Amino acid sequence: MALESRCKTTAMGIMPHTNIEKALELALSLDVPFWPQLPKVSYYEDMYAQASQNFPGIAVDLENKRLNFNTTRFEQELSNYFEKSDSIETFALSREYSLVFHKFLAKDLRGYHAIRGQITGPVSFGFNVIDENRKPIIYNEEVRAILFDFIQRKVNAQYRELKERNPNAFVWVDEPGLGYVFSGLAGYNDRQAKEDYRNFIQGLEGPKGLHLCANVNLPYLLELGIEILSFDAYQIEFMPKEYADAVAEFLRSGGIISWGIVPTESTILAKETPETLAKRLTEYWEVVSQNTNLPTKQIAEQALVAPARCCLRDIGQLGADDNISDQVAEKGQASNIEERIVEKAFTFLPQISQILRQKYYLR
Repeated sequence: MALESRCKTTAMGIMPHTNIEKALELALSLDVPFWPQLPKVSYYEDMYAQASQNFPGIAVDLENKRLNFNTTRFEQELSNYFEKSDSIETFALSREYSLVFHKFLAKDLRGYHAIRGQITGPVSFGFNVIDENRKPIIYNEEVRAILFDFIQRKVNAQYRELKERNPNAFVWVDEPGLGYVFSGLAGYNDRQAKEDYRNFIQGLEGPKGLHLCANVNLPYLLELGIEILSFDAYQIEFMPKEYADAVAEFLRSGGIISWGIVPTESTILAKETPETLAKRLTEYWEVVSQNTNLPTKQIAEQALVAPARCCLRDIGQLGADDNISDQVAEKGQASNIEERIVEKAFTFLPQISQILRQKYYLR
């Protein structure tokens, strides 16, 4: 990959903002900017609604903010879908389904080292969308086969559009649903998911990225054939020694890890500083290094730094006297609690990046 990470900053795609230009301004302030998904602006900006465009059998219910899937309608629409499947327009993200995406594409993106997109992955989509019998569509083998191919084509369509704006573009697949496959009640297990995912990943154009903000099994994720992994690193608290070999092997093969180290829950974030978060991250890296002899500098060279996860609803409380960046507060850029939390997390990122770059002598 042409992407050089070196502790550069990026962030999760979903943001709580209602002002599109403000969200874009924040996203574009990072080293590797992305187009924000803003579900509070419109239900079409929801990660599942966006991914559903042109999938057979699905209707978007804007009033109730949900996706309705019907098996009979799926079967009726399938032949028409196949007829249109050779057209890239079938898989492109339209202005109706994401005004934000198109506003991002209209920006001058050539000066950034890289830019990034995202889309909901097939496993998460399959678990989230239910049929007329309230059964997740991932359990329907015919639907699942179409779904994996459909999302793969949508990733490739988005990648091509982004690459026209910046040669170092990539798209990561947002897959919180991969946290469900280890449940004995899931009905779609980790072995099936791994086989399906390996085939899915092989068909992706550009750098093959995966994002997961649920509880993670790092060795499992790193064996899916991906080249970029983004995950909530803050929530693991410490790096298990058992993960070290998998992390080192992935990095030795040229992989990049985006470490989601800045928490976005207010009561937790209030206890942290850029210095404490940088220290936590270096402790993870030292565990990997000490158990594999992989230099910590190499880990840093192949690292991105990001918030831990999105924040559409804060489960803690953010007081008015919380030490949010004075610059952010003075400009009145925060319109609600969740926006303020995300903006505070964004102010931490360049500081953490600088600490790490100085520590590991990265240019």
